[in-house]
Amino acid sequence: MTGIDPSLFELFRDEVRAHADALSTGLLALENDAANPQRIEPLMRAAHSLKGAARIVGVEPAVRLAHVMEDAFVAAQAGRATITPADVDRFLKAADVLAGLGALADAGGLHAWAAANEPAIDRLAPELEQFSRGVATAPPPAPVVEVAPRPTPTPTVVVGPLPEPPALRPVAIPIDPLPVGPDDGLLGLFREELRSHLLVVAAGVAALKAGQLPPRDDAAESLRQIRGAARVMKCAPVASAAAAVGGFWAALRDAKAPPDPAALSWLRYAVDALASLIDTDADTFQERLTAVGDGLEQLAGVFPQAVPAVAPAPKKAPADAGGSPPPPPPPPPPEPAAAKPAPTAGEAVVRVTAQSLSRLMGLAGESLVQARWLHLFSGALGKLKKQHEALTGLLDEAYQAAATGRPVEHVATLIADTRQQVATCRMELATQAGDFDDHAGRAEDLNSRLYREVIASRMRPFADGVHGLARTVRDLARSLGKQARLDVTGESTDVDRDVLEKLEAPLGHLIRNAVDHGIDPPADRLAAGKPEVGTIRVEARHRAGMLLVTVADDGRGVNLDRLRAKVVERGLSTAELVRQMTEPELLEFLFLPGFSTATGVTEVSGRGVGLDVVLDSVRKVGGSVRITTKAGTGTTFHLQLPITLSVIRAVVVDVGGEPYAFPHNRIDRLLRVPRADVRSLEHRQFVAVDGQNIGLVVAAQLLDVPAASAATGELPVVLLSDATGSYGLVVDRFRGEQDLVVRPLDPRLGKVPNLSAAAVLDDGEPVLIVDVEDLVRAMDQFIQSGSLRRCESRDAGPARKKRILVVDDSITVREVERQLLTQHGYDVTVAVDGMDGWNQVRAANFDLLVSDVDMPRMTGIQLVRAVRAEDRLKNLPVIIVSYKEREEDKMLGLEVGANCYLTKSSFHDNRFIRAVEDLLGVD
Repeated sequence: MTGIDPSLFELFRDEVRAHADALSTGLLALENDAANPQRIEPLMRAAHSLKGAARIVGVEPAVRLAHVMEDAFVAAQAGRATITPADVDRFLKAADVLAGLGALADAGGLHAWAAANEPAIDRLAPELEQFSRGVATAPPPAPVVEVAPRPTPTPTVVVGPLPEPPALRPVAIPIDPLPVGPDDGLLGLFREELRSHLLVVAAGVAALKAGQLPPRDDAAESLRQIRGAARVMKCAPVASAAAAVGGFWAALRDAKAPPDPAALSWLRYAVDALASLIDTDADTFQERLTAVGDGLEQLAGVFPQAVPAVAPAPKKAPADAGGSPPPPPPPPPPEPAAAKPAPTAGEAVVRVTAQSLSRLMGLAGESLVQARWLHLFSGALGKLKKQHEALTGLLDEAYQAAATGRPVEHVATLIADTRQQVATCRMELATQAGDFDDHAGRAEDLNSRLYREVIASRMRPFADGVHGLARTVRDLARSLGKQARLDVTGESTDVDRDVLEKLEAPLGHLIRNAVDHGIDPPADRLAAGKPEVGTIRVEARHRAGMLLVTVADDGRGVNLDRLRAKVVERGLSTAELVRQMTEPELLEFLFLPGFSTATGVTEVSGRGVGLDVVLDSVRKVGGSVRITTKAGTGTTFHLQLPITLSVIRAVVVDVGGEPYAFPHNRIDRLLRVPRADVRSLEHRQFVAVDGQNIGLVVAAQLLDVPAASAATGELPVVLLSDATGSYGLVVDRFRGEQDLVVRPLDPRLGKVPNLSAAAVLDDGEPVLIVDVEDLVRAMDQFIQSGSLRRCESRDAGPARKKRILVVDDSITVREVERQLLTQHGYDVTVAVDGMDGWNQVRAANFDLLVSDVDMPRMTGIQLVRAVRAEDRLKNLPVIIVSYKEREEDKMLGLEVGANCYLTKSSFHDNRFIRAVEDLLGVD
């Protein structure tokens, strides 16, 4: 296993992955179709190929295991043995052991793999040999999903002797959330969960060191959740270590006794060993787990002696009985090796089929030939240039002949020669233009074929992203005492490899969610008239240029009553509002961080990792998720994603004279809003769309570019939305839709606010692609801060002063308002009460109405109601200025139709003038 060429090891690792996947998939199919002997042949061939590959690289334990697997399949194929579900479990465990070879980072990990897995191989190989001889073997123990029982407290506490462990090298636990890369998948979620729970455990250890006993179950709860996550990830050393430390914690709390100092050292070791797994990636995680695995496994034997073990009081030994020697102390914990930093990401390597590579080579050859034609075309243009120079000379000569009075015959000859040269140039130009058009057509066709082939080389069948899910469904269902199978439709659907990799974690989470929350226990299913075996369906298909993935189960559906109760219990909404919510609105709560309807903590439920992880992962690739459910029938998750991340369909707009692109799938609608339809309320502008008020935000302000001059007519608006609401983004103009090749921004720029990438338009002009998620967050921040810039809501007409009608029964207030408005360039008319104001506003045209509330003959509230009821006046901006400062008075004024409600103290701090300028603009 030494001196293996890296390229050979890469081939070996790829072959192991392929054959291990074939074994896992084939065994699951065989379990569901045990009577079909044809399903055994592919399994035998996969084991045979693994044996040969392992022998080439010299991994003898793998050769031994693959060999006995091959013999077992041959025996089953010959009818000498029958594969039962218990045998399938055993074969799957063997396949998992071999699959570990495919997770090694390099050939240097082969020794560690052999040492770590030799005990499992020593146990599995004889069992498979007995199967080959037709000898029945005991079934492997079924996985259990339950929390380790706590010891029953009794008065006596016995602490086992422990040696002081050697000094440990502490490993820092990162405080901030970990960056999850596109290749991290489930491992990224596990590392993040391990980080968050270890912070809680480390805080508990620090409290113990300070002499404080654990008052609450926080650390014990975190340890249970670490154990559950580790079992889902099949990290047995981590699960056993978490269980051992959790038992210590529970006993310590129940016994109310301080820990032994040596036990505290072991606790610190456990935390550091687990923390060292955080700073790893997919390539180094298994190697790191192997390095600390032995130490973690020792914890299961150490802590029964280290913790305050609760036991009955010991009986006094007889006088003649010899003293029983104490058990030898366990070995000191090994010092965890320093965690290796994650390797620097190198050149990405992708697999391309030989046929695709051949087609790419052919297209590249055609492109080379096409490029050589340009040299010939350049020579033809040079010839045409000389002909034009000759034409210029003939024209000059004819001009000079005519100007100097040469004979008419000579001038006529020169003109005839000139005409002939013009005809020659025209003919040559037409020939070259035709040749160029032909070449342009061929080049466009070639480029299109080349582009499509490159895109096709990035595509992978959807089956590549779901090959391990059937095993997940089987194992998880059995651990929960259920029966379930996975049904996949659309396995040949093409998906961009980047999208498929980023879809792995969300799909895995949804599948586990479906098994745990969706599928009913067999007894309940039979009672409800359903098949005993539940079905989880995953379907992938293309529609309207998007990838649609659905994950559906035929289980019990979401209990909406329990969901409503959970929302109220967590204080997310009031009981009254929850009762009024529609089903889609209620289901949106399932996507909140940490939200769970689980009634208890198991390996897959109640662990703080909810559907928000799914939503966040899908949104990062420009997708969306929604849920539909039916009580007693099942739940379906609908995922909509782009087929590829390298090319997007985008809407191109102008903002501040520059083009910007919005991904088509992130836009709700494009609108052209008449300026007269724009309303103002409390310094904000909005427009009614399908009965809903949509706030307007100027794109130039968000993108920090100079605003274009206000144009007449209509406002181009891009309608965007997220879970919190809808927004209208006012742009300068629409350019149209284009397919854009996405080009990442220079990484030295970091994260550019509101932008995600760049592209080149069809005319060669560069364009920036908008990060819609970032942009929506920016909109919300501007709205909350009240710093929005107005979009002009009125057409630019002839320069004139805006007319304002001031209605107030106080002569002092009327005069103050009149002077303030006049000083700022407005034409002001005053009315002495509400009725006078009503008569004047109907008799003349005003741009704004300013009114008091308490007035004789007609109050300000009645005046505003009357204005809003008049067709000609219903869009007239209105400001109410009153002494009444109560919130209910303000709400009444806004409800009847005022655009703004101010108190009369606003005259002193410019709020009054700012409100007028917001509604009318600055004169």
